[in-house]
Order: sequence, then structure tokens, then C-alpha cells
Amino acid sequence: MPEKRKDNKGRILRDGEVQRSDGKYMYRYTDAGGARRAVYSWRLVESDKVPDGKRDTEPLRTQIKRIQRDLDDDVSSYKAYRTTLNSFYDAYIETKYELKASTRTNYKYMYKKYVQDEIGSKNVADIKYSDIKRFYIHLIKDLGFKPNSMEVIHTILHPVFNVAVRDGFIRTNPTDGVMAEIKKSHSWEKPKRHALTETQQNEFLDFVSGSKTYKHWMPLFTIMLGTGTRVGEVLGLRWEDCDFTQNIIDINHNLIYRQQESGKMEFHITTPKTKAGTRIIPMFSDVRAALLKIRLECMQDGFNNCEIDGYTNFIFKNRLGEMLSPHCVNRAIDRIVRDHNAEEIERAKQEHRQPILLPHFSAHNLRHTFCTRLCENETNLKVIQEIMGHQSIEITMDVYNEATKEKKISSFANLEGKIRVV
Repeated sequence: MPEKRKDNKGRILRDGEVQRSDGKYMYRYTDAGGARRAVYSWRLVESDKVPDGKRDTEPLRTQIKRIQRDLDDDVSSYKAYRTTLNSFYDAYIETKYELKASTRTNYKYMYKKYVQDEIGSKNVADIKYSDIKRFYIHLIKDLGFKPNSMEVIHTILHPVFNVAVRDGFIRTNPTDGVMAEIKKSHSWEKPKRHALTETQQNEFLDFVSGSKTYKHWMPLFTIMLGTGTRVGEVLGLRWEDCDFTQNIIDINHNLIYRQQESGKMEFHITTPKTKAGTRIIPMFSDVRAALLKIRLECMQDGFNNCEIDGYTNFIFKNRLGEMLSPHCVNRAIDRIVRDHNAEEIERAKQEHRQPILLPHFSAHNLRHTFCTRLCENETNLKVIQEIMGHQSIEITMDVYNEATKEKKISSFANLEGKIRVV
């Protein structure tokens, strides 16, 4: 019987294990593709110490165990150490035919800007759970990422690593559970959008309607507060979407203004955010009047002649006769809030009262305000869901519960002293 091979510590070496003359351990094996490979380590087992001045790696037998497990499961770990995340991303994004063009563009932009040169150049086998966590924390702390942007990054990376798992390059997805831990450790919550109170809503509308500077915005805000449409939905409205005989508005597309891969900002038309987004909204008389006012003005000074992805005859335009962007609407709201509050503070001082100040808000808060007013006056949740175009009833319930809570508080305040309880 041949003598068993031993290392310099007298331990018996297994088949394929070798200790070189410099003390380093080596293991030779044949990968799934039939090629001969080798792995190295200064340690045979976990308890061994790394020689001074030498770089630490996994113990040889830990590596062997993983290699054997991968061979048994047909996981190509060798290829994984030579295939970058960027390569997997390229393969993934090219096969995602179901993505909207706008979503694909956004994914490509975000990946190129934040992932490609960070962890994208690393081999997938070298990227661990802790690497992903550190990368996410970097985006949050150093780059100031908000929840929505973080979720976009995670939505891109998670399926890319899933491809690597399913193709047998790695065993587990290193992004699994990272977002849950990030959200927990950072008390991560999406900022809650609040509706304007009735007082704030009236204050806002009264100021705009009475202002020479901002009065021209009144029809748009009337329509937004009277329909609950998303800003892209209302800015993308065409005259043929409005039926003045039946007094209904057909929401069937969305206008987006987004940065392209080239870095240029462009308008595009896309389908509604969800299937539920395609819907019919009845016109209030004020909404109808606002639309007809815009039409009359267009008949006098010209209609919007822009063409976006084959769509024409848009209702809204800027002062140059071009498309109105969501960013422009939000900037106008910012200026209105600023000027209103400055004037209101001065007026309140003169009248010796507390000022009625408007909070900072965006165009989406107008949608939330409409939804809140609707919830305060309508008990049929399915009606509310369909008017708002909510994909799930849970979204509707969140707003409804918040609205009814305020109603209950107000109701009890009015009942104070009217019901005998003692």
C-alpha cells in the first residue's frame, strides 16, 4: 500500500490536494466543461493561520466543498469568477421584451450611471450579500438616494442575479433580503403624500384665481383637482379624449418627459401606469367649463401643433405653443406657494391674525387631494378605485382610511356637548 501523502504538519492530504514547497496548498479538479482547474490557499482548514505577509483566502477544503457541491448541482462557479455583472445585465435587459420603452430607457440610464462602474465590473461570484448592502448604503448616504430610486436599482439588480442563479453560475442571489434589511435599519419609509385640507385647497385656488401672474394656471389646476388625474395623464390629454356630449374624459395614455440614455430630455407617450389606469372620468361642470375656456383661448391664439409618438391635438401648451412638462407645473406650484405665503404673512400681520400658510407640495398632491375629497363624500370603494385608476383596492383603502379618520375627528368635534355621556 502506497504511503499516504501528508502536509508539513503531518496531516493526511486527500485526492487532488497538494502542498507546494513554499507551503501553499493547491487542489486540482475538472470543471463541468471538462477543463482542468486549480484553486489555492495558504490554509488547509479554517483553524490554520495565514503566514505573515501572505494574503488570506478561503481555506482550501472550504473551497473544495463548494466546488464539489457546484459540480453536483451543475453550477458553473469557474465561469462565474470570469463573468462580470455587466455581462449578465446586458443579457438580461436585451431579453426583457415586455418592458415599456420608457421603463427600459430608465433602467439603462440608472444602471449606466450608478451600477456599471461601481459593482458592475466585478465578477458575479465575487459579489456577496455584504457587497450589495454596502453598495445600497453608499447610494443612500453618499448620493442621497430616495426610496423610489433605491427600489429602481433593486428592481434592476435582483432579476439580473436571478438570471445568474438560474443559468447555474452562482448558487444564491446576493440581493435577497438586502432591501428588507436596509428599510429596517434606516427606518426606511416612503414620504407620505398628504392632501391639502379644504382650507388650504380653497386658499390655493383663491390666490391663483385672483393673481395676475398665475391666473392662467387656473384651468389646469381646476381640471387636476376635479379629476384626480396624474400630471402626465392630464398634460397628455387630447381634445378627442374629451366628450362634451356625454361629459366624460377618456384616460388612455400618459405623457412622460424623461432623460434618455444620451442624457437628452425628451417627451414620449406611454400607456397608463397600470391596466387600471385606462379609465373613464365623468366631468364636473367646473372641469367642463375649464376645458371649454382653454378651447376658446386656443381658437383665438392657436392650438398645440406638437406631435409626440404619433399623438397630436394636445389640449395643454406652454406660452411658446409647445408641450407643457410636469417639471414646469411643479415649478409653478413652488412659486405660487412661495408668493402666497409671503403675501399672507404680511396680510395676517396687518389684520392681527394667524396666517393661513400653504405647505410645500407637488402636482401629485393635487391628485391625492381630489382622492381625499372623493373618499370624504363617497362610500363605494370600487367607484373610488376605478375613478382614481388604482391597481389595487389596498391603495384606495389607505387614502380612504386617512380621509375618514379626519372626518371622524371633525364629526366628533361638531358633536361635542350635544351628546350626553354622564
